[in-house]
Amino acid sequence: MTKTKTILQQLGRFESRNVIFTEPDGSWPIVWDRARGIHVWDAEGKKYLDLTAAFGVAAAGHANPRVVQAGQKQMARLLHAMGDVHPHALKARLARELSRITFERWAKTNQKRGKVIFSNSGFEAVESALKTAMLATGRRGVIAFAGAYHGLGYGALNATHREHFRHPFRPQLREFGRFVPFPARPGQLAKVEQAIRRLFRREKIGALLVEPVQARGGINLPPPAFLPLLRRLCDEHGALLILDEIYTGFGRTGRWFACEHSGVVPDLICLGKALTGGFPLSACVGRAELMDAAWPASTGEAIHTSTFLGHPVGCAMALAQISEIRRLKLCERSAVLGKFLLAGLQELQVSGFKFQVSPRGLGLMAGVELTLPGGRPATAAALGAIKTLLRRGYIFLPEGEHANVISFTPPLTITRAQLARAVAELHKALAAA
Repeated sequence: MTKTKTILQQLGRFESRNVIFTEPDGSWPIVWDRARGIHVWDAEGKKYLDLTAAFGVAAAGHANPRVVQAGQKQMARLLHAMGDVHPHALKARLARELSRITFERWAKTNQKRGKVIFSNSGFEAVESALKTAMLATGRRGVIAFAGAYHGLGYGALNATHREHFRHPFRPQLREFGRFVPFPARPGQLAKVEQAIRRLFRREKIGALLVEPVQARGGINLPPPAFLPLLRRLCDEHGALLILDEIYTGFGRTGRWFACEHSGVVPDLICLGKALTGGFPLSACVGRAELMDAAWPASTGEAIHTSTFLGHPVGCAMALAQISEIRRLKLCERSAVLGKFLLAGLQELQVSGFKFQVSPRGLGLMAGVELTLPGGRPATAAALGAIKTLLRRGYIFLPEGEHANVISFTPPLTITRAQLARAVAELHKALAAA
């Protein structure tokens, strides 16, 4: 029996069966053993080129030596602290750094700064933002978008659109989220604006929550005027604009944050995934004056906290990760390589497949949507290609409600040659699908 089969059998016996999907023929999944740079090795020792960056986490490469060293050094010095009681220095340093790379960098004056709520997972950062909006505006309603994915905690689930995630838990949901279409084309903006204005008139809306590029929704890119429209609507109605940049942040789209492509400054920004390069840490960063108005000063018992808030190891790794993104110029690299990648993917459109191929992307966040005649999702073709590529040593993920979008979110350290090779292998897999 192989190591992979043994491990999967053990998980099957002792882990909730809803977590890991296993193909009966053993073609899915692989079991990761180690990773370095752009590569992953499985339990059998096979090497793979990773086009996922493990959900976008490994922006500076898997096990980036400087990030790992920072974590190891901190583990030997202070493994845990008391986040909301007795703090540690690195939490202060990271909060300062997150203010610097967000609101201070965006400000037209030197008086702007941000304040941070740390947490562990991305959905917790979203829930920190939702709580901030409630405290700041006194309004419970939140407008989100079709296709949105903001996490699966009970708060965030109110703004996550897909019924697959929401339906089993509807009896326990507060249902304060309202959904409007996510515009995929410029011509849809007028209808989106009408739908938002209608909700503002009918309900007590405190915030708009949006991903600048939808990741799990299918690598959906809105027109450039979308975020400026949302900013204007929020200003007009006294609501907060919350940007979920958990996936798009830290260079993924060719800028530090995707909102910078349109010059829009949010009231709150949610960060995670690539923040540390591999340690569970997330952050909600808001305008300092907003955060101070929303949250009361602590009187000895925080009203929103957790045991591992601002974990010292995560803070050390985040500071090193941010430094590596700067040192390696990964934002600039993502922008350049993203154009190269998209040009290569666009060549797939004229390859004569039995389905339509629609590539799209921004920076190193790209997707190839497969549809059948009549517009039906070509889910079987997409999943078949991904499994074929896995056997050939390439790790891809499907996105979108129908899993018919093959996504590219590789480490930002990937080379042009590696991208070209991955696109060529995708072409072969699609031809055989």
